Amino acid sequence: MKILICAGAILFSSLSSQAQKEITLDEALLIAFSNSPDIKKSKINMEQNKERLNAQLASLRSRFTLDITPITYDKTESYNEYFSKWNTSENKGSKGIFTVSQPIKLSDGRLSLSNEFGYQDNYSEASTSNYAGYNNSLYIQYDQPLFTFNKTKMDLTRNELNLENATLSYSIQMLNMEKQVNQAFYTIYQKQMALKIAEEEFENQKVSKEIIASKVEGGLSAKEELYQAELNYATSKSNLDNNRVELENAKDEFKLLLGISLYEDVAVRTDIKYMPVIVDLEKAIQNGLSQRLELTQRQIDLNNAHFDLIETTAQNAFKGNVNLSVGLMGNNEEWRKVYDRPTKSPRVGVTFSIPIFDWGERKARIRAAELEIESREIDMNSLKNDITINIRKIYRNLKNLVQQIEIAEQNQKNAELTYNINLERYRNGDLTSIDLERFQNQLSEKKMNLANSLINYKLELLNLKIQSLWDFEHNRSFVPQELQENLIKD
Repeated sequence: MKILICAGAILFSSLSSQAQKEITLDEALLIAFSNSPDIKKSKINMEQNKERLNAQLASLRSRFTLDITPITYDKTESYNEYFSKWNTSENKGSKGIFTVSQPIKLSDGRLSLSNEFGYQDNYSEASTSNYAGYNNSLYIQYDQPLFTFNKTKMDLTRNELNLENATLSYSIQMLNMEKQVNQAFYTIYQKQMALKIAEEEFENQKVSKEIIASKVEGGLSAKEELYQAELNYATSKSNLDNNRVELENAKDEFKLLLGISLYEDVAVRTDIKYMPVIVDLEKAIQNGLSQRLELTQRQIDLNNAHFDLIETTAQNAFKGNVNLSVGLMGNNEEWRKVYDRPTKSPRVGVTFSIPIFDWGERKARIRAAELEIESREIDMNSLKNDITINIRKIYRNLKNLVQQIEIAEQNQKNAELTYNINLERYRNGDLTSIDLERFQNQLSEKKMNLANSLINYKLELLNLKIQSLWDFEHNRSFVPQELQENLIKD
């Protein structure tokens, strides 16, 4: 039992000795970017699409293959009607085929060079003869599709667009995380300010309680005043405790968002200085419509819809294929003499696919693909309107918040002066506890109003930066670094 008590005491002392860790906004962002599961998944998706593009680029290079058949054996019997007898034939052999294949990106064709070398041992009972020797076939071949789209170039472009889209999604996820972290960070700051104001109010109530207690004791005030002061003191204490609880709850949400231990004691450190920022509405809208990542994603969707239309148009359509082949064949019982009497083997083949009637399937599929393009264009235009409207709203909110901050600053000064004047009146017995409580509440309210106005102004500036991708505080473009490093440039 003593051991458990000692261990508990040691644990308690170690926990209580842990210093509270203060986190700045920049530090919080770095932690969130490193620990966020959504950002990790988005980055994995980007890496997957990058590897798919690498694979597609690798497939455009020459491919070398070697197929080896070490041994083949078959024995068959066939009936000869002329001689009315069964004949047996036996074949043994082995072969290998080496092929070099090169796709042609420009024409969607394929050029290949193949060499087949083998050994054959054949015996036929019908002719009472056998042959054992070597054979070799060396030929070059070219296949070219006709009257259809270039699938090689389209597949490459699709993979490039998929990587670009994944990179955009990653950057958008980073921006969304920055917004969430800012909101959570300033929520904690707001709760810390509320707790600080509640502590000041509690100290003021303690002072007023002591004043009225001394007056009641000296017979200068009625006991009812002391009862009211004690009630105000208890209410202030309860309000202080509530603010502590709300701060701890906000800290837990903040730590969960950042992906850090819930048992770590943290606090945020920042200095919100009010500096009016000049915002050019037209520049914000113009930059938003030209730089927003979501618009690029919509354009990628539109391009993919056009590719789908091209593929759909090629279904059940007239098309052809040309196959050209030139080679040398030779055989001999000695492998050194395989090409003593070579045989040329040119070949040309042209194939056409001519659809006759498909009951309107192709026409319906093409119309569906065209409607998909129209839908993507509507999405694009709707997003442009949303961007414009959102930036205008933020601009109006910023102008309104500037006025609110100026008013809140003046109201806080007035409330402080009013409270100090009435506190002196309270000391002199010219004011009741109820009246002083009213002025105390007014002071606390004005302080919180100023803090909330400053926080809202900061968050709206961040929102404008994300919506327009322009940082008006520093007058520079706000393109995420990850986008600059990973986005494919045309």
